[in-house]
Amino acid sequence: MSKYSILFLGLLLSLLTSCIGDDIIADEVPERLRINNRIDSLKLGDSFQFEVMFFNNIGQAEDRQVDWNTSDANVISVSPSGLATAHEKGAATITATVNIPDRAPVEDSFEVVVSDVTTEVEAMTNRNGSIKTTSSYVLTGDFELFQEGNSLILSFDESYRASSALPGLYVYLTNNPNTTTNAYEIGMVTQFNGAHTYEIPADIGLDTYNYLLFFCKPFRVKVGDGEIN
Repeated sequence: MSKYSILFLGLLLSLLTSCIGDDIIADEVPERLRINNRIDSLKLGDSFQFEVMFFNNIGQAEDRQVDWNTSDANVISVSPSGLATAHEKGAATITATVNIPDRAPVEDSFEVVVSDVTTEVEAMTNRNGSIKTTSSYVLTGDFELFQEGNSLILSFDESYRASSALPGLYVYLTNNPNTTTNAYEIGMVTQFNGAHTYEIPADIGLDTYNYLLFFCKPFRVKVGDGEIN
């Protein structure tokens, strides 16, 4: 074996050891149920069809049976399919539930007022958060995710710092910060200091994912994450 081959193997072993030295993290996350199209008020006599998304314990969207309930059926009734109908003025809490064997039910709920108009909750225009390291490598900074034209923009501010010592550091959008499975790969990290942005197709959806994940792709090791609020 040539001295260059030995040097290369030594460098590869060093990188591999440094990457896999971090703790192994369980892949599971809490199940999550979200009512996508909330309303503040429902016009007396009108109906409104609610829609939901359920994410399982690995952060993947999954079709599940949803049970619907209302705190006051005299004010607002809700059908098994999530169709709400306003009967008299007042307020009622609408609850969607997914029952999971051997686990606590997963719920989402909100209050709806019956009035003279139907008012949908204003769609979110931006989300934000902070990234943090979960490894021995530097990773810190605040970020914002917002829609601009036909794109989503992921913007890091001046507080951003990341280690440049990793071979193949990538950033992802995900619902499970412990794995890249079912995650959206934004791209390879090429800037390690200060403000910068990534452009993402708008059809990904501003509210589809709840975490940023930084991942050492060649060695499949998590470096850090940040919840998107």
